[in-house]
Amino acid sequence: MDATEQVGARKVTFIDVLRALPKLAPDGLRMARGAVGLVTLKPTNKESIGHIFQRAAAKHPQRPFIRFEDTELTYGEANSLVNRYASVYAANGVGPGKTIAVMAGNRPETLLAALAGVKLGAAVGMINTNQRGDVLDHSVRLLDATVLVAGRDYRDALDEVDTPKVLDLDTLADGATSDADPEVTATLPASTTAFYIFTSGTTGLPKASAMSHFRWLKSMSGIGGLGVRLRSDDTLYCCLPLYHNNALTVSLSSVLSAGATIAIGRSFSASRFWDDVVRTRSTAFCYIGELCRYLLNQPPRPIERQHQVRVVVGNGLRPEIWAEFTERFGIDRIAEFYGASECNLAFINALNIDRTAGTCPLPFAVVEYDADTGKPLRHGDRLRKVKAGEVGLLLTKVTNRAPFDGYTDADASERKLVRDAFKADDCWFDTGDLVRMQGFKHVAFVDRLGDTFRWKGENVATTEVEGAIGEHPDVEQAVVYGVSVAGTDGKAGMAAVKLRDGAGFDGKVMGKHLADRLPSYAVPLFVRVIDAVEQTSTFKSRKVDLRDEGYAASVTDPLFVFTGGEYVGWYPDYPAEVAGGKIRA
Repeated sequence: MDATEQVGARKVTFIDVLRALPKLAPDGLRMARGAVGLVTLKPTNKESIGHIFQRAAAKHPQRPFIRFEDTELTYGEANSLVNRYASVYAANGVGPGKTIAVMAGNRPETLLAALAGVKLGAAVGMINTNQRGDVLDHSVRLLDATVLVAGRDYRDALDEVDTPKVLDLDTLADGATSDADPEVTATLPASTTAFYIFTSGTTGLPKASAMSHFRWLKSMSGIGGLGVRLRSDDTLYCCLPLYHNNALTVSLSSVLSAGATIAIGRSFSASRFWDDVVRTRSTAFCYIGELCRYLLNQPPRPIERQHQVRVVVGNGLRPEIWAEFTERFGIDRIAEFYGASECNLAFINALNIDRTAGTCPLPFAVVEYDADTGKPLRHGDRLRKVKAGEVGLLLTKVTNRAPFDGYTDADASERKLVRDAFKADDCWFDTGDLVRMQGFKHVAFVDRLGDTFRWKGENVATTEVEGAIGEHPDVEQAVVYGVSVAGTDGKAGMAAVKLRDGAGFDGKVMGKHLADRLPSYAVPLFVRVIDAVEQTSTFKSRKVDLRDEGYAASVTDPLFVFTGGEYVGWYPDYPAEVAGGKIRA
């Protein structure tokens, strides 16, 4: 076991829990409300995101709801604008059971456009703004939306695909006939689909995972009420994309659970992050692991200790930098969580124990798995759980209180389920993630299985990247996999490429080719030119061999690295430049 693994292998003990309990006393009432919400909420309840929001607006209309750059919207002002958007939607045929697609950047109007859709009982599909070409066309068709709301910065991309009627976000309210709360909002059952969040799948094309109001409200009670525990005078800064659940579910639900304020950042910038936090008077923020590491890579500045942040919420804070992060920036509490867009459960570090993703009160299991297939390992007809301290595949039980909302593709939904796992007729969701059992029902995230890997907080589908590389006329075959880069989180993309006979590798041409077809986080950082790609029954194991070899010194094949616009020959300082944020590909 290396030093990094030893840091991450901590067990949660009775002493850890005992030490944490006294510090929870000031938040006891908030935690009690969160616990009640988890226990009492049912899919049949007439409760929804829009109903929560408009009740908050009625209760404290003058309280700030959104801060963005130099503007501020109160709850009352935001609710009025949301209702105007909803009026325009309704005039265009949107209502319960319909879908609205939204493709817009981080700004208040994007969040309000989403809230307007869920107020009407429509599902809002939040399109990843990095998507282009065939991938974007696939996502738009998958949603089968009645209307598509677009920010002006993305109209050119949408011109390349077939879309439903496009509503311009900046003029959306102009055609409104009313700013009254829609009557349907108070009648919606919690089981109604609220959002579609796109997630990479092993098919190589994005899948749209459904997020019901019920599951969102469960997050508000569990992550927001039990874990984050904001107060009404708190402000949570979020510079993560609004098409991500970290922003749309975790951040927003934490804010609405307390009637607090959300400060929206247009994008993440390591150099101006603390300036934005201080300027927006934020007392909390949402993170992903890479965000934390980029902040640590910045030279120290006085402003990084001049903030008022007392709690942060997010996922992917690596154990080896946990202490350094909290000590350097003076963060009192880390509400690390584990969850996925399609997962029916979430874990939250409610006790502020270091180096853990926390616990979940609902049933889950960490089981032995087949390293070759990534599937649960059966002993006879049943699965076997791992012991405390061991790593296994995380399964979450599907029940009436924790339903699996699934994807728009029914077959893809069924493939994620494990049936007859521990007894006849039980049903579990396969997260595809490896976690370590830490004791006292706590887990720590370890790695992601299957044909996806995580980079820059995004899931990258290897087959999607392989398809883009394969479109290049000089490429005969390509294999894509994730490789570790010291000092970074997740896995960086690496491609092993077999060129056509007589072709050479042109780094400028390949760089532009992939940058035009893939989101920036999916462009491989490393390209290895190989003589052949095996296609026998052992092809998968050969792919594992390539992944294990990575870009080690023992690799003698030509090796190229991506510098943001082109591929150049490998040089030894490249991994350190990636870790230090100098390579922002």
